[in-house]
Amino acid sequence: MKILLFAGIILIVLGVASLVVPIPHTQSEGVKIGGANLGVQTTHSERVSPIISAVLIAGGIALSIGGARSRG
Repeated sequence: MKILLFAGIILIVLGVASLVVPIPHTQSEGVKIGGANLGVQTTHSERVSPIISAVLIAGGIALSIGGARSRG
């Protein structure tokens, strides 16, 4: 089926991208005293675990193979 092949390609692209592109995470902390706010905002960039990336890539390959076999 074409949908399995397409889904497999999407998973492979997401898996490879998750190895390279960090995901930004913003955290805000502050104190409110009366009408005044005092706060700090920090930003962290974290990458996804390589194990998750490997699972995404392997799943994408499996779906692509399944989609290609059902087409032929």
